[in-house]
Amino acid sequence: MNLKKRRRVGESIIHGFLILSSVISIFITVGIIFELGTESMLFFTRKQWERTNKEVVQNVELASTSFFVSESGATLRAGDLIRLRDEEMRVVEIQGGLLVVERGAEGTEPIFHSEGTAIEKATQVTLLEFFGKTEWNPQIGRFGIWALVNSTLMTSLIALVVALPIGLCVAIFLSEYASQRFRSILKPILEVLAGVPTVVYGYFALTFMTPLLQAILGKNVVGIYNTASAGIVIGILIIPLVSSMSEDALSAVPNALREAAYGLGATKFETALQVVVPAAFSGIAAAFIVATSRAIGETMIVAIAAGAGPNFTFNPFEAAETMTGHIVRISGGDLSYNSLDYNSIFAIGLLLFFMTLILNIISQKIVKKFREVYQ
Repeated sequence: MNLKKRRRVGESIIHGFLILSSVISIFITVGIIFELGTESMLFFTRKQWERTNKEVVQNVELASTSFFVSESGATLRAGDLIRLRDEEMRVVEIQGGLLVVERGAEGTEPIFHSEGTAIEKATQVTLLEFFGKTEWNPQIGRFGIWALVNSTLMTSLIALVVALPIGLCVAIFLSEYASQRFRSILKPILEVLAGVPTVVYGYFALTFMTPLLQAILGKNVVGIYNTASAGIVIGILIIPLVSSMSEDALSAVPNALREAAYGLGATKFETALQVVVPAAFSGIAAAFIVATSRAIGETMIVAIAAGAGPNFTFNPFEAAETMTGHIVRISGGDLSYNSLDYNSIFAIGLLLFFMTLILNIISQKIVKKFREVYQ
């Protein structure tokens, strides 16, 4: 008998393909993080020059360290970095309409400026402003991300309130009550919901769900664009995800546990809720967290139905733009490449990436902690 190990070419090819696929997926993830991180660093480190709609009202000589400016336009403060043509200056003091400045700041050379020269002000986004303010309007230098984060979390919460109980109930029904024939009919129907293009769901939210909410609560309460209808429809969208993953987890519970419960006199309902669901808790929790990530990352529904302008509000019946909706709207506009507005898209995307990453890490921890192993 020849006991020498034989070389299996087919298995080696498959093994190599699997390794290659894993390496490619890692490189893609690293590439996404690198691109988001690079552009986000530009967003937080670069200077953006904004028009102040102010101008000098007298000639500025080479040796001058103070000059008068027009009363109109944006407010200037001590410490601001301003620019007149190619020269940068640091504002030292403001005395009414008189600016006292440090000439030739940031390595620029002092030059002569004639009356009427426009004044620009440098802005630079800080993490304190990014995470500490609630107004987001890049066009006027407002970068408080909470206006977008709040509406994103609000629509996601509404979606989860809709999807989690319905999805879990559907999963319990399919796993514990439905016959094999009925399950084979209902599951594909649920999968069809997941295959509908999200743009269709968006117009469904705008043309059906919003009028329905207006008919129930009144048009003076529910706006045409609102986060409630968007959240409800996102919940409908992720129901198949919750039900499918939860049903797989419930079906993986050994029948011996069900039979033991029946032997002790438990009803089918008691067995499902008190035995099967706790035994499948890790899989159900993972389904819930994956559904949360899906709700946070949804784009087209919120872009169409939630609103087209950042609005820090806790009223779900008002229009409010989410993080993904904002990215879609401004990236499709007339943004100049490598501008502060353009780089802000990547800062929002990086924050979204970390939000979903944290959810996935939590999912892995829950699955690992509550996983049941049966012989």
